[in-house]
Amino acid sequence: MGEDKILFNSGILDLLPEEIEKLKNNPESRVNVTPDNADSGLAKLVLTLIEVIRKLVEKQAMRRVNGGTLTDEEIERLGETLMKLEMKMEELKKHFNLTDDDLNINLGPLGDLM
Repeated sequence: MGEDKILFNSGILDLLPEEIEKLKNNPESRVNVTPDNADSGLAKLVLTLIEVIRKLVEKQAMRRVNGGTLTDEEIERLGETLMKLEMKMEELKKHFNLTDDDLNINLGPLGDLM
């Protein structure tokens, strides 16, 4: 069994050099950090990570709700918590002048993050 096997090949790896070249030639894909915009760039990165985690937690919560493993009280608390988290995210996006599109990262051949 000493041979290597490819279990899945979607062809995406073949596109990698082309996508890297596109990113190198695209001024929008470059990080342009100055003392004036460093806090905004950091906020964008942190809020993007928080939004991805928030969406994952929300999906997991919906699985639990649909699976019937939560009591009515737990469902109510979970819904309220997720709603408050979403409201806080909206508040932070406004504070840093960011939109949902700003938090979406293009992953090249994989598509957009969100």
